[in-house]
Amino acid sequence: MTTTMTRPDAAELAERLIPAEELSPRSAAQVAVLPPFADKLEECARLVGAPYCEIRQDVQDALVMRRLQQIVNTALLNPLWRERLHYFGVTEAPADPAEWERIPLSDKTVQRDMFMGARAGMVVPIEHGGFEVVASGGTSDGQPLEIVYSLRELRDTYRISGAFMGAYQLSRYLGGAGPRWLYTTLADYQMWSSGTMVGGVLAQVPGINYIGAGPVTAPVLEHMFSYPGSKALMGISAGIGFLSELGAGMPAHARESFRVAMYGSGLIPQRKQEELRAVYPNVSILSYFAATQAECVGLQLDHERPELSTVPGLHLVEIVDEHGRAVAEGEEGELVVTRLHAHETPLLRLKLGDRVVRRAPLDGQGLKTGRFEFAGRSGDTLHLNDSQYSAVVAQASLRAELHRVAGVDLDRVALDVQFVNHRGSRLLVLLVAADDAERLAEKAESALGPGGWRGLFAAALPRSLSLFNDREATPESIEASGYDFRVTFVPRGSQEIERTSVGKVPLVRDRM
Repeated sequence: MTTTMTRPDAAELAERLIPAEELSPRSAAQVAVLPPFADKLEECARLVGAPYCEIRQDVQDALVMRRLQQIVNTALLNPLWRERLHYFGVTEAPADPAEWERIPLSDKTVQRDMFMGARAGMVVPIEHGGFEVVASGGTSDGQPLEIVYSLRELRDTYRISGAFMGAYQLSRYLGGAGPRWLYTTLADYQMWSSGTMVGGVLAQVPGINYIGAGPVTAPVLEHMFSYPGSKALMGISAGIGFLSELGAGMPAHARESFRVAMYGSGLIPQRKQEELRAVYPNVSILSYFAATQAECVGLQLDHERPELSTVPGLHLVEIVDEHGRAVAEGEEGELVVTRLHAHETPLLRLKLGDRVVRRAPLDGQGLKTGRFEFAGRSGDTLHLNDSQYSAVVAQASLRAELHRVAGVDLDRVALDVQFVNHRGSRLLVLLVAADDAERLAEKAESALGPGGWRGLFAAALPRSLSLFNDREATPESIEASGYDFRVTFVPRGSQEIERTSVGKVPLVRDRM
């Protein structure tokens, strides 16, 4: 079979790869012995005569749709899933993507109900064995959160993700003579998803030497970077930003061998990126997007472009509106993931808690896959009375206004930023950690004059309203909101900025 197949042939191929007897298993025992989906991807590639990641998109879509039908049939074997799906009117596998979107979205509460305690959402019970329990770092709500994986399928996803990283991301950056190294500084304990899952992916990148370093000191980092060969390192955004300080005294040849810094949460401020490049002149900074249920959601393939590419055949990645329907290209929506490699432990349409923008897919020569751009955490919302503002957009608007009025560029000076919304006293503060904080505060306040912060926020906030209420606020309504506003500059590492137990800086913190 060749890539000249017609569109009906794509559906026929999907039915051939997942035949009727596998599509609708009749018991948990049958589910436990279903062929892994990874085998289907490999067979599809063999029949088409091309790597799966480079197969035409309609062929990929047909196979994924067939797999989603199998997932729903599998989930309906479980009493808790069956009750949940029947409640929403889903009694059989979806015939097409429109019917798939009738399946309710899951959140962390659903994940807890299904996979913690009695783990009642498992189709194949935990007593069967062959599973791994992975815990969330609890960095968003502080509550425990676990998920259960089949070990056989987890190994498949590591291999698929690692091969994708090697072929389409790291190959362009980790060149030259000598060995290639891939480190991660994630996770103090291996039950935490970042340590075990991301490490599992990184260790499967072909042709690299993997080191799961965990948190490092300056001497340890210098020791690792002294190894001959090019190097990449993956960590949370705060940890990546800190590398400029850890490497300040490192020999030049070691610093020059650092080629890729991958961050796994949020964004790295422009100022910290510049500090990294000043210390490591050859480094490129890339985003690695992962979550507890999805060890590799999207990867930034080009440091000059912000789009993240999904790994074909790994997850169904959806970007949906408030009704669970796909948004159009260029629109922002909620990021929703369904793991395609989960016979025994299905979790349907999980909201990851992130807002992203759908971007044009890659559909030329070579890689063919979907793309999106990170827009912020779903909780990154500023509530001013009854109006809701995007904190990410508000920050960008304030940056533009402050630069225009006072000549202070937050992209260049800010090390960390955090909105603190004192809702009881109606005070919204943007905390900005920066070197020379006192001078910056004096410069801004001198340019703005008395009461200037209110005017700055009144000009910026209306541009950060959501699509659905962008007519309800004007500078006048901001003035009449009863809120007071200010930007407060604080020193590097200030305790005024709240950080999670693993060093992340949430963009928004509410105080009552």
